[in-house]
Amino acid sequence: MTLAGKRILLIIAGGIAAYKSLDLIRRLRERGASVRPIMTRGAQEFITPLAVGALAASHVYIDLFSREDEQDVGHIRLARECDLIVVAPATADLMAKMAHGLADDLASTVLLASDRPILIAPAMNPKMWQKPATQRNRQTLERDGVHFIGPMEGEMAESGERGLGRMAEPLDIATHVEGMLAGPKPLVGLKAVVTSGPTHEPIDPVRYIANRSSGKQGHAIAAALARLGAEVTLVSGPVTLPDPAGLNVVHVERAEEMRDAVLATLPADIAVMVAAVADWRVITSAGQKIKKQPGEAPPPLQLAENPDILKTIGHHELRPRLVVGFAAETEHVEENGKAKLQRKGADLIVANDVSPETGIMGGDRNRVRLITHAGIEAWPDLSKDEVAERLALWIATQVGGSNA
Repeated sequence: MTLAGKRILLIIAGGIAAYKSLDLIRRLRERGASVRPIMTRGAQEFITPLAVGALAASHVYIDLFSREDEQDVGHIRLARECDLIVVAPATADLMAKMAHGLADDLASTVLLASDRPILIAPAMNPKMWQKPATQRNRQTLERDGVHFIGPMEGEMAESGERGLGRMAEPLDIATHVEGMLAGPKPLVGLKAVVTSGPTHEPIDPVRYIANRSSGKQGHAIAAALARLGAEVTLVSGPVTLPDPAGLNVVHVERAEEMRDAVLATLPADIAVMVAAVADWRVITSAGQKIKKQPGEAPPPLQLAENPDILKTIGHHELRPRLVVGFAAETEHVEENGKAKLQRKGADLIVANDVSPETGIMGGDRNRVRLITHAGIEAWPDLSKDEVAERLALWIATQVGGSNA
């Protein structure tokens, strides 16, 4: 538990994104943190104090002038009895109060009275975020030492508009909190490259060859390595996932682009090749959509083998100190994993059974076997985030020294 013993004061402001704070509470608590919530009056229009209190296992503080709360804790003690204040979502209104030192409710008063670090996750309509007044407030807060995560690009739930204004995802906020508060980081000073997702090999402008991969496991591993202090470059194929916060993310489409992006990161200390790279590509993709012709057979596709990125890295003159590959198998998982370990020049193969009945491809859970030259270690059924955290710690024990 990377946040064991840490005390988080979570301020939830009004806005449709307030529902995400429920997941954020869960993410923080599963990492060992205690969460004490404050809700503004606006936040209560979107989610209930009952739900927040149940997830936080804590009293929810609402009113500035509450005789019960003043006798119990009080706004000054709330401001001081924490390791970090997180404001998620942070509205334009609350940001303006923070920037100008206003204190007319419990949330703004606690923020003004606190000497603890503050992390805010803005969430608002893109037009509100772009307004010069909001940007001036952001700059003021940054000069005052307030930490920001987001906002992110995307579609607004309340208006259907697209733009910069979505609140950062709870997992990314929890990761950022870990980065601010977590203890020893055994991978500080080390450089890692992680591949994730599928590759798309074009047949024509609208069709492609691909493997089934959501990118969830690769993205989680990249974030977990960053939490342990590594400088991480994530080379991502086409996925629908948001970029993990705090990483250098390179977006690619084809296998050759992914290989080139990985080689561009060398020299590196750690390489974790999670991506499901398509084995073949069309030698010459059509410039226009291939049309069906009545009575004619489909045109033949001439295929060429794609570069083997794991093997290239495993035998490269600038080979990282630790090379990890993944083996997604539908049968003979251990046998195929052992063969891949030798053939690719890897130090570890993380093998799993991706038969359709397992639900692993695209799902949120995984069951893996760690195959090394010393033997095989089977892990139980875990969430992909848990697999990522355990694998990052395993990597740290190999290359990161005693702090792991």
